[in-house]
Amino acid sequence: MSRLLIVHHTPSPNCQEMFEAVIAGATDPEIEGVEVVRRAALAVTAADVLGADGYVLGTPANLGYISGALKHAFDTVYYPCLDSTRGRPFGLYVHGNAGTEGAERAVDSITAGLGWVKATGYVVVSGTPSKEQLEACWNLGATVAAQLMDG
Repeated sequence: MSRLLIVHHTPSPNCQEMFEAVIAGATDPEIEGVEVVRRAALAVTAADVLGADGYVLGTPANLGYISGALKHAFDTVYYPCLDSTRGRPFGLYVHGNAGTEGAERAVDSITAGLGWVKATGYVVVSGTPSKEQLEACWNLGATVAAQLMDG
């Protein structure tokens, strides 16, 4: 069975809504053979990352950057996972009230260093997520999970 690891920092109701939509997509009954594991960014370990076949990352954009919690997660797992997770798919959802570009660039840079492959477009939301944006979060979770079905 493949494993999808969702690493998230969910400090607000808007982030929570996005997180729940990602989980709903990733755990859709049509997706078979994929275990979905959720880890708070401050609790994720290198073993969690090494044991997964793909990833979804969720973060608020704080002061134009990823959350300190997600940065901590990357600081914790980067070197232990550097050579062992190359080529694995990932997705990202970001919530910001202003300026998410720095957060997106940070994830691009870190995941490029890890050799992860962007599975689908990022979901970026400002303010309260709309129905369409929550559907995009659902699709993000489902897309990354579905890519792991044959793994």
